[in-house]
Amino acid sequence: MTETIDRRRLLTTAAVGGASLIGGTALGSLAPEAAFGAEEQAVEPGAPDPNFAEGRITGISTGMLFVTGSDMALWRIRITGGTSIWKLRPTTVDAVAVGDGLYARGLRLPDGTLAADSVWVNIVNVHAHIAAIGRNVLHLDHKGKRIVGHLVPGTSAARYNNTPAVSDMSMLRVGKHVQVIGAWVPDTNEVEIATVYASA
Repeated sequence: MTETIDRRRLLTTAAVGGASLIGGTALGSLAPEAAFGAEEQAVEPGAPDPNFAEGRITGISTGMLFVTGSDMALWRIRITGGTSIWKLRPTTVDAVAVGDGLYARGLRLPDGTLAADSVWVNIVNVHAHIAAIGRNVLHLDHKGKRIVGHLVPGTSAARYNNTPAVSDMSMLRVGKHVQVIGAWVPDTNEVEIATVYASA
C-alpha cells in the first residue's frame, strides 16, 4: 500500500470522526516552508490542485472554515482531529479569525469539502532588502513598498548561509537582501517574523 493511499484513508477517516489520535504533522511537515513546497501529487499542467486551497476566511463554524479564494472560488475546509494549524507557530483553530488568509492542503471529499491535514494562516514569503533595523523590528523594502517586520522573542529565528536557525539577529545588516517567512497582520503592511534567511 502506498503512502498516498494511507494518507487518503487517514484523512477520510478523520473527516468522518475517527483517527483523532495523531496530529496532521504525522502526514507531513507543518514548517511554514512546507506551504510553499512541491506538490505531493501530480496535477495535470494548468489544472488547479483539488487538494489545495487558498484565500481569506469569511466564516467559521464548528469544525469548518469558509474561505473565499483569490480567484473567488468558495471553499469549505474541514478541520479534523488530525489537522495541524500554523499561525506564526503551531496552534489550534481557536487562534484563527474571520479575515485571516490561509493556505490549506488536504483531501477533497465527495461532498466538496477539503479535509485539511495542514493549514497555514496568514503565511507570507517575502524577498526584500533591510531598510532599517530597530528594537525587535526590521523595516523591509519589498519592490519599493515598506513592510514592517516584527521580531517575536522566543519565536523569530534567523538562518545565515543555510545554517541551522538561531535566535541571534546580530548579523542582519541594513541593505542586505533577506527572505522572510512569517505571519501577515491582515489589512496592514506588518508581518510577524518566523524565519529570516540571510547571508552572513
